[in-house]
Amino acid sequence: MRDFLTQRAKALKPSGIRKYFDIVERMPDAISLGVGEPDFVTPWDIRSAGIRSLQKGYTSYTGNRGLEELRALISRYLSERFCVSYAPENIIVTVGASEGIDLALRTTCEAGDEVLMPDPAYVSYAPIVSLCGGVPVSVACTAENGFIITPEALEAAVTARTKAIILAYPNNPTGGIMTREQLEKIVPVIEKYDLLVISDEIYAELTYGCAHCSVASLAGMKERTVLLSGFSKAFAMTGWRIGYVCAPPALDAAMLKVHQYTMLCAPRIAQHAAVAALSGGFSDGFASVVRMRDEYDRRRRFLVDAFNALGLTCFEPRGAFYVFPGVAATGLTGEEFAERLLMEEQVAVVPGSAFGSCGGGHVRCSYATGMDELKEAAGRIARFVEKLRKNA
Repeated sequence: MRDFLTQRAKALKPSGIRKYFDIVERMPDAISLGVGEPDFVTPWDIRSAGIRSLQKGYTSYTGNRGLEELRALISRYLSERFCVSYAPENIIVTVGASEGIDLALRTTCEAGDEVLMPDPAYVSYAPIVSLCGGVPVSVACTAENGFIITPEALEAAVTARTKAIILAYPNNPTGGIMTREQLEKIVPVIEKYDLLVISDEIYAELTYGCAHCSVASLAGMKERTVLLSGFSKAFAMTGWRIGYVCAPPALDAAMLKVHQYTMLCAPRIAQHAAVAALSGGFSDGFASVVRMRDEYDRRRRFLVDAFNALGLTCFEPRGAFYVFPGVAATGLTGEEFAERLLMEEQVAVVPGSAFGSCGGGHVRCSYATGMDELKEAAGRIARFVEKLRKNA
């Protein structure tokens, strides 16, 4: 029998995250700091809306773009929270923000096109670019510059084949953000080389001490930006798989065609739940989101202090729910640190190299878990580091 697999499928590497999750499942006493998922249950009013939709028999397809009521709320939400204006008829409700990433790249990336992205960054970007026939190109980001893309690094990475740049802020895995002033500094480079911006803003509500700035809100950028977001992180709705994508008209029309053939529509029950998430929360800044964010902030400060106290220099994240400490002081690589910590102390973290070459020497720890577990994990990590020092 002939080999039916494509070369792209063969070249695709397994996720650098999943193997640690698989091991943790076989360790009953393990503490996982690896999962990028809120530990909070979806707020009751949102769950209740999903239940009511089932009771009322709302189990059919919606239109391809999604429920009109939901798109109108998303339009208002983006305008009031982030000063970005998109008409409901130019919004596509997607199966999570992940589908939005796929749609954006599948409709814009030709064979050989180069797509820039921050390094470190979310593990899915480069594989999806490759699956579309494109070439992922890393733009080095370091703790010294706040893990942001600088204009100098961006311009140095551009070639004649560069077509787009993925902006992923607040950033997974580093927790870095880009302020309005920092974004404004890279806009001239983006315009100079006529680049498309694919902006993944899934963590927009999870910032600490500063408000998120959408690149699409900057002068002249909406026309060249695909904005992706969703409900998973801020509203604790990961399993509902509900997101959205907004884009200039020509790109929007192309993405809708692909969406029609691949997904048809996002799950109707999840869409009704998302309506509840955005209904009635504008006046109080979405109280459930604020409560979760305040708790994340408490955990964030605890973990940063814990790692710094161990001599493992930890960049202070200003968004998302991850810390990204350096572990070079232990004499181990990020991979060695993660593997030994899991086997010797049953604490799961993710090696930074899973997120790009610039993540080497770091590990990612999620603080989307309870404070009691974080304290226990911090104690185990301290014991592990002390043992390494004694044996050095």
